[in-house]
Amino acid sequence: MAKYIYERDNWTDFTWQDKVINKVFGEVRHLQGKLTGQINALGFSEKEEATLAALTSDVVKSSEIEGEMLNYDQVRSSIARRLGINTAGLVASSRNIEGVVEMMLDATQRYTLPLNNSRLFGWHSALFPTGYSGPYPIEAGRYRTAEVQVVSDAMGKEKVHYKAVSPESVKTEMDRFLEWFNNENCLDPVLKAAIAHFWFIIIHPFEDGNGRIARALTDMLLARSEDSGERFYSMSQQIMIERKRYYEILQKVQYSSGDITEWLDWFLNCLKNAMLATGDTIKKILSKAEFWRLHEHTPINERQRLMLNKLLEGFEGKLQTSKWAGITKSSTDTALRDIKDLIDKGILQQSSEGGRSANYHLKTPFTLPPS
Repeated sequence: MAKYIYERDNWTDFTWQDKVINKVFGEVRHLQGKLTGQINALGFSEKEEATLAALTSDVVKSSEIEGEMLNYDQVRSSIARRLGINTAGLVASSRNIEGVVEMMLDATQRYTLPLNNSRLFGWHSALFPTGYSGPYPIEAGRYRTAEVQVVSDAMGKEKVHYKAVSPESVKTEMDRFLEWFNNENCLDPVLKAAIAHFWFIIIHPFEDGNGRIARALTDMLLARSEDSGERFYSMSQQIMIERKRYYEILQKVQYSSGDITEWLDWFLNCLKNAMLATGDTIKKILSKAEFWRLHEHTPINERQRLMLNKLLEGFEGKLQTSKWAGITKSSTDTALRDIKDLIDKGILQQSSEGGRSANYHLKTPFTLPPS
């Protein structure tokens, strides 16, 4: 039977083939510089918007990878409040969302600080503020004291995908990991982010939440690689898109003899794709900024502002009067008046469907309202 990588002597002496990863590594570093240039050309509010969008996506998608669906608006509101970003439509956030956001912002905004046990335990406690993972009690805020297996399929037909490092070895393995994380300065930070992600997942030091913490560590090291807490792309969003391959590669390389070339190649390509996808986000942000510049003096109430921002950010589905009323917590009559007012101002237009099927979308290209 094949050995897990951690069962080999000196298993953390990872090796890789530079000739395989050099091209994509160069592309990633080039894209980082290009993206930084594009972002620095934005105005202050647009940069804030880009950071807010990326961090929100990171938190939501990192949880979604684990099967936990978080409310996007609650996550966005929590991040905006903590970063002091003045944005419309803030809503209250649940306790578990506040915890995930707290962890992510600590990783990305305080990226220069050292990583230690107490910081990791704080993140883990923030992820599981009630001491439960779903209906199950969990050892929150400390390393696990039990065996952990990654399994799938129904009870009685479980398939073991991975058996983690023994609980007796976790502290020793984590001490070695933290020493490397804090003191290895010769390795490029992007490659270090990839290795840290893999290394942490292999140790699997906590009873639950290992994937989310690994992705937070990735973001922390990527922030170091750019020397900036401003985030403009979401690695977790891209991992979610490539989730099937993510798990396949992890499962394959966990049996490696120490060569992690395949993992590094996948990670760097995933990071490259995340950066390329950011181009669309920047276009949306610029489009939104242009819209509000044009309508700087147009009378628009708070309900309308909230809904227009949702449309500008990419509202999913069809916008109908009932949805407008539900989101703005107003009556359908008020919603209809708001919509008709924006149609009269040349901002919205109705689709071809009428009656109960009537829905509305932004009129493009954006123009000044009729005088």
